[in-house]
Order: sequence, then structure tokens, then C-alpha cells
Amino acid sequence: MNKAMSSTLAANLPDEAAPAKNAAATPAQAQPKARPAADEIGVASTLLDGSMQQAGTQTLLRGLAILEAAAAGVRDLRSFGAVLGTTRSTTHRLVSSLVQARYLRQVQGGYLLGPKLIELGTIALEQMPLTAVARPHLQALADETLDTIHLGVRDGDDVLYIDKIPGQRGLEMRSRVGHRMPLASTGIGKAMMLDLAPQSWRDLFDASRRTLAGVSFRPDHSLEPDTFLKRMATYSAGGYTFDLEENEISIRCVAAPVRDASGAIVAALSVASTIPYMPLERMDELIPVVQREARAISQELGWRAPQPTTRRIRR
Repeated sequence: MNKAMSSTLAANLPDEAAPAKNAAATPAQAQPKARPAADEIGVASTLLDGSMQQAGTQTLLRGLAILEAAAAGVRDLRSFGAVLGTTRSTTHRLVSSLVQARYLRQVQGGYLLGPKLIELGTIALEQMPLTAVARPHLQALADETLDTIHLGVRDGDDVLYIDKIPGQRGLEMRSRVGHRMPLASTGIGKAMMLDLAPQSWRDLFDASRRTLAGVSFRPDHSLEPDTFLKRMATYSAGGYTFDLEENEISIRCVAAPVRDASGAIVAALSVASTIPYMPLERMDELIPVVQREARAISQELGWRAPQPTTRRIRR
């Protein structure tokens, strides 16, 4: 929920929940009561219960809108009030309650998200294992492409495959859940290297060559360091990677990184198949498809796409 959404939500909510008025009230009837009987005011008691629930929902939604606004950069009471459409006193009451509950923290210059959200976020991540979160997106990718789908995480200088959906073309690959391969020799591994510095790319490339020293590659697929580094620079700029038979002869793949709430790459997924089903033209077409599912998984892990920044003009 951004500022515009918060404003729309708040605009549909009254500023304060007003008590029901009885037009026929007399001084005698004006004595304080815990709750008027339904027949005294001519409405069903369930409607009264619903009114109370609506007021509680209103407060809850306003509190959530404040948190969303704080996440979007709102810092002071006046701005919170503008987002919610509430009076200063109502805004102060809601913000103070959130501070007391540690959902917000007050600092010099305003308010920031509080430590309670970090605690809840950590628990939420623990309750959403990566494979469980990713599986529906992997399946969607498998259904759309008919190819083999992999999900992997980094383990030292290797990629560790943690999920795999076999393709529907009758092909079989040596990869399996629990299988490990050098990062720099696989598309899915290179996707987890995209944020690293070029020197780290070179170090992982050298580590991969040492590990695979006994594996036979066709000469045109045994890359030289400069070629590898140039390709990695292209991949890093585009947010994807290719495996052009660098790991297994006749196997090509398209991969993309998965990020967590901090923006760090924590996993990667790939679509893989044999050359007849993976010409370079199709690989290019698959880039946005693979990136789409990688982004969807990332968003479920708390990642948010960077927002374009606007330059302030001095007055």
C-alpha cells in the first residue's frame, strides 16, 4: 500500500466513530448505560455489534496505513495525517500507540519503522521456507515452457540444487535435488554471482576450472577468462544469465536471481533444455519469462522493486 492507496483508504473512513443518537431521548433516558437495549433504539443488537466491529476495523486499517506510509518515507505527524485524512489528535493517538507497541520508533526528525516489525518479519521468513514459497512459481514456469526447472542456492563456491521439476519433452539431465556444481559453470550459479565484483567473478571462474579439470568439454565451450568476464558484465547489466553448454554438453539454460527483503541474492532459478529446444532466439525470449517468476518469488520473500527517484529542485 503506497501513499495514494493509503489516502484512498482513509478517505472512505470517517474521522471518528460517532456514537448512535436516539432522537426520542428524554432527560431520564440520558442516564449513562453500558449498552442500550435493542428495542429502545429500534435496531437489532447484531447491528450494534457490527458497528463496533467496523470501528475496530477502521482503527486497524489506519494503523496499517501508517506503517505503509512510514515504509514509503513519511516521517512526521502532519504527513501521516495528510495520508490518512485524520485530525492531528487522531493521528497522534494512532502513532503513539504504534510507538508504544514498538511498531514505530521515534527519532530526531520523526518516526521510523520499529523493531517489532523486524521480529515479525524474521518469524514470517522462518514460516515460509524458500522451496515452499518458490514451488508454485516453478510449476507455473514448467507448465509454460515444458522444460526442466531448477531452483538452487549458493553453498560456498558451489550451487546446491534444492528443487527440480523435470521437463515434459522426455529428456533427462544429471542434475538432481542435493546435487552440487561449481557456481561459475552453471547458469543458475552465475545468476547468484551477478552482484559480485569482477575480481570475485574471476576467482569463482578459476575455482570452477579447478573443480572441473577432469571433465571433458568441447573446445568451443571451454571459456577463456576474458570471455567469461565479458559475458558476466553483460549478464549483470541485464539481470539474467545463460548456460551455453558450459556445464553439460548439449544443455543450455536461462537463469535469473531471487532476492530477499534486503535486496541480496539468496537463490536462483533456471529453465534448461537441449539445443534443439533452446536455440539462441528462444533463450532471448525466455529471459523476461524467467525473470518474471524470479521476481514473483522475491516479492514473496519481502523484496520490493527499486522505485525511481525524483530529483528535488531547489527553490
